Amino acid sequence: MSRVSPALRTLIRQPCSTQWRVAPAIRSSPAWVKPTQQSIRCLATPAAMPAASKENIGVYCNSSHDLWVKESGPSVDEVKTGQALKEGEVTIAIKSTGICGYVQGKNIHFWRHGRIGPMVVEHDHILGHESAGEIIATHPSVKTLKVGDRVAVEPSQICNKCEPCLTGRYNGCLEMRFMSTPPVDGLLRRYVNHSAIWCHKIGDMSYEDGAMLEPLSVSLAGMHRAKIALGDPVLICGAGPIGLMTLLCCSAAGAEPIVITDIDQGRLDVAKEICPRVRTYKVQPGTSMEDAGAAMSKLAGGNLMTALECSGVESSIAAAIYAMKFGGKVFVIGVGKPDIQIPFMRLSTQEIDLQFQYRYANTWPRAIRLVQSGVLDMKRLVTHRFSLENAVQAFETSAASAKTGAIKVLIQSEV
Repeated sequence: MSRVSPALRTLIRQPCSTQWRVAPAIRSSPAWVKPTQQSIRCLATPAAMPAASKENIGVYCNSSHDLWVKESGPSVDEVKTGQALKEGEVTIAIKSTGICGYVQGKNIHFWRHGRIGPMVVEHDHILGHESAGEIIATHPSVKTLKVGDRVAVEPSQICNKCEPCLTGRYNGCLEMRFMSTPPVDGLLRRYVNHSAIWCHKIGDMSYEDGAMLEPLSVSLAGMHRAKIALGDPVLICGAGPIGLMTLLCCSAAGAEPIVITDIDQGRLDVAKEICPRVRTYKVQPGTSMEDAGAAMSKLAGGNLMTALECSGVESSIAAAIYAMKFGGKVFVIGVGKPDIQIPFMRLSTQEIDLQFQYRYANTWPRAIRLVQSGVLDMKRLVTHRFSLENAVQAFETSAASAKTGAIKVLIQSEV
């Protein structure tokens, strides 16, 4: 550390900034030596130092499908000194993180199956991409956030150079580093360093709602690209977390009628609870795709023009195709197997569009407005809460949703 003169005792730290202001008289003094960043950290008042007391731990999986909690980075010392922060980064004390989906969710896929398409778990890997927390440290280059800000974390890290990035569709970034997608570690940790531009202020919104903004963003992206409008008849396939979130969005958008399907009556009951006017269809084992599609269409009076498929299951996608009128659209939000079979001739002869979604772009400000204004209330979707130390039990509960009744399972942390 450089020599620091007694005159530096009069240094004044500007509010909401890591920049330091020095009186001209002091700066011109022979005793003045410009401090290094390290010396500035040493001079910071205790109130400005990160409130990190517990060790950083994370939730890991590997290619052998093990799941465990162990020490992670950044370390407490790195958090307290800020030495690991890069330009433009902040440190977030993660307060709440959702487990993605139930059987077909991304986190469950990486744990149970070790991959989603070309994204393969090859080494010890930290999960989690639905998080909210508190800013506890900022790099001096960060001007938009300050210590104490409550934020939801958008888990993207993009290049800002490729065509998708430059045209505003950054979910297709050719160099995307999406947190929790191998080899990029996720957010299921006590402390995380992340780019400030991807940390969205949530004000007095609860951390639970902040964590739910990520799955809400998935639904909003689907709604936008499928062009759901007031009075549109809509079919939602799958009443898991994304399906139910999509139901909330379709209801708020004035879609009518809305039909939702699932194999689990309990989830359909929740759908009816959060949207009493929804029409539910329980898929029975052994029902053909054609018969299931016809039954869904009948529930809507034969008027279905758009399906939002939220399960990614092959048979569900096929049934949705059979449920559509001539000229309809099946929009697939869900994640499924790398290869599936589809009723091609049904699509062709009925001019049904089949469209797909990959994550989201530019949805978070909209999601925040919808929740803060009370247009959407997602609280009923949270069924279970666990501490970070008990994350393995949380994953087991989410994966066994048919038995546990889990919809959205949240993992919470204290610092």
